[in-house]
Amino acid sequence: MAQTSDKTFKLGVVEGFFGIPWSWDARISYADFISLSGFNTYLYAPKSDRLLRQDWHLPFPKEQLGKLKELALVYQRKNLNFGIGLSPFELYRNFNSEKKDLLKAKLDQINAINPSILCILFDDMQGDLNAMATQQVEITNFIIQHSQASHFIFCPTYYSDDPLLVTHFGSQPEHYLEDIGSSLDPAIDIFWTGPKVFSGTYPAQHLQEVTEKLKRKPLIWDNYPVNDAKRLTDFLHLEPFPNQASVMREFTSGHLANPMNQAFLSQLPLFSLSQYYQGNSATNLLQKACEALCPAALTTFILDDAPLFQQQGLAAMNEHDKQVYLDKYLSYAEHPIAKEIIEWLQGVYTFDPNCLT
Repeated sequence: MAQTSDKTFKLGVVEGFFGIPWSWDARISYADFISLSGFNTYLYAPKSDRLLRQDWHLPFPKEQLGKLKELALVYQRKNLNFGIGLSPFELYRNFNSEKKDLLKAKLDQINAINPSILCILFDDMQGDLNAMATQQVEITNFIIQHSQASHFIFCPTYYSDDPLLVTHFGSQPEHYLEDIGSSLDPAIDIFWTGPKVFSGTYPAQHLQEVTEKLKRKPLIWDNYPVNDAKRLTDFLHLEPFPNQASVMREFTSGHLANPMNQAFLSQLPLFSLSQYYQGNSATNLLQKACEALCPAALTTFILDDAPLFQQQGLAAMNEHDKQVYLDKYLSYAEHPIAKEIIEWLQGVYTFDPNCLT
């Protein structure tokens, strides 16, 4: 698979889910997958990394800082965008001088990692606050002033029109998105998940309306194939993405997919995304993905079982059924894709109650 030529259109993966994070080895191996897939971007933003979220004010320990530096180098050596997602949790409630000093210290550490992209993420936080847009823009400008990243991405607290966000985080302040759009530097990308938190489609008219509000084309944070939500944890999303590459190219600034807790299984649907953006045939994409990434027998197993794993999930299996599937996949237990299926069948990937949406 050849790389796409448009470097301005961000295409790739944002590790932005709740629950069990990927291993460092998986993150490193993804640089090869992203490069070969024609993608150009990987963002490190797992919700489980409290040092980027609830505990943002605490320093990274030496070991983690070293691993992040190594990870950044791996991607940069392949001429890929490497980004970090900083979520200064509800800092907009009290952005005083003490908090500014703590934020500056954290940014010094992030500068040492040397990401090309820094994301300022205010998602999944309390939202029904007056002047929230003004405070979030002030924090963003402070971060940009003290960051050495070459590009910035902002995630608003209301990153979709989905009423689910109001249910969990309170009413959206009046003109919140318009105020964000008019106040932020137009060079800053703004994340958007579409009409819903989990959007199956991205209609052109909707994207044009969002562009008008944000005063720029949105950068799509696609919540497929992610499976961290309570109603999704028992499922494996292996089927191809819907093909919306032409609409995305015209009406957005990029398309970043939030994958599953299962890093290597996520490559099966991500394969389809790479094919769409390279203009390749959109037929039999799960089969083609399996053939590219799996041994022949394992390919047959996955093609047979994918509909059950995706549509009915663990709840459709009794203990005997699970054991039958386990016995089948255990013969390929050393393969990372089979290993993740085994772990899923064994109940390793439990729901993280911090995930509200």
